[in-house]
Amino acid sequence: MEVTFYIASAVAVYATIMVITRHNLIHALLYLVLSFMAVAVVFYILGAPFIAALEVIMYAGAIVVLIIFVIMMLNLKAEAVEQERKWLSRGIFIGPAVLSLILLVELLYVVTASGVSSSGYPMVDAKAVGMSLYGPYVIGVELSGILLMSGIVGAYHLGRQKKKIVHRFLEKAEE
Repeated sequence: MEVTFYIASAVAVYATIMVITRHNLIHALLYLVLSFMAVAVVFYILGAPFIAALEVIMYAGAIVVLIIFVIMMLNLKAEAVEQERKWLSRGIFIGPAVLSLILLVELLYVVTASGVSSSGYPMVDAKAVGMSLYGPYVIGVELSGILLMSGIVGAYHLGRQKKKIVHRFLEKAEE
């Protein structure tokens, strides 16, 4: 199990470095999803399968979809369709696909191994997580929800203002 932990950790670190160094937002998002998946594998190896599932559902699923939605909403360029075709070429998916395959093989190995519960860490079940989140940490959960919503509204407002400014600039340039 120790080797699988180090492999998943290496994939997470490499994918996170790729997120930071990419100039294209879609490329960075692909590596961000991969980083979240690697962290979920680490959680699973450490004996927290429920937290691993939440990592996949909440971060790799919902938040990345939210980021993609904001990127699409704020796309102000007229040549966006041609740019998206360039972003979705086959070469873009090779790096994340290879790292995802490594994680898949590793996860299958961990799930089928007989000593999953003998990792030395206590298992965390859904009831314990729910009691913590909606017990002493309920204010933090609610405040983070408000913070995410205000970020979305702010991004929409800023994007809408930039779009108006760009249209005014283009109208004046045509005159």
